Amino acid sequence: MTISMESFGLTDVGRVRKSNEDQFLIADLAKSMKLQHTSLPHSDHVRLFGHFHGSLLLVADGMGGHESGEKASGLAIRTVIEYVLNMMPWFYRFQENQSGLEAELKTVLEECQRKVSAASEESAGRKRMGTTLTMAYILWPQLYVVHAGDSRCYLIRDGQIHQVTHDHTVAQQLLDRGLLTAEQAERSRLSHVLWNCIGGGSQTINPDVYQAQLEEGDMLLLCSDGLSKYVSDQAILNVLKKDESVEAAVRQLVNAALDAGGKDNITVVIGRATSEARTPTLTRECVTL
Repeated sequence: MTISMESFGLTDVGRVRKSNEDQFLIADLAKSMKLQHTSLPHSDHVRLFGHFHGSLLLVADGMGGHESGEKASGLAIRTVIEYVLNMMPWFYRFQENQSGLEAELKTVLEECQRKVSAASEESAGRKRMGTTLTMAYILWPQLYVVHAGDSRCYLIRDGQIHQVTHDHTVAQQLLDRGLLTAEQAERSRLSHVLWNCIGGGSQTINPDVYQAQLEEGDMLLLCSDGLSKYVSDQAILNVLKKDESVEAAVRQLVNAALDAGGKDNITVVIGRATSEARTPTLTRECVTL
């Protein structure tokens, strides 16, 4: 028996916006071998997957208007995929080296920064193209979260909800300094102004990395601010405390944001740690970048 993440994600354009600039990704990581020729059965270019090595959950919320925001968030997600596929050994090599893994996770966001900034420079009228990125990497029982922007990661355990990430907004900075109350920060226009994100006209990024030890039954929620700004933490928790599938929970949260006005794009990803027996499997499907 081993622990895996039962996961589901959904994104919705909302009731006001004409386009969806959010993106998400859910992926299991495993060593694999693509069979080209063999005398064994199932030799038609299938891919053999070995032991399960971890999970990735990502949410990105693009900024800069329809084409620019969608391009920025999509480019960030694709950059993560490419980096992980090409640098897969570090997922295993750093399993016992927390500081080394944290450095590599920051490098992933720095690579996203480089790609999005370059795309902004090459595209006329997209100088402010940018995106948030919140990524959870689960290497059981360790959780690593790397984050820039105001998309969020929550940990739900024993009927309690804990916000793992810290919003990189100007309003949050003023709240941290005691210059605004929580209520004032929530109502402030500065709650929509990011001081740290991928792209957005800046050439630098300051990603946060968080680490925690997971337990069986824990739930992770990653979301864009289309959920967190319009549905309270308590309302989110009330949904997640129901004994339902993660898909049902995701759909209920998206609907809750829509019922609250759906003023922004809404993206919700949930992963729940469950026990499951896993064996190497064969599949004819391959990921192509």
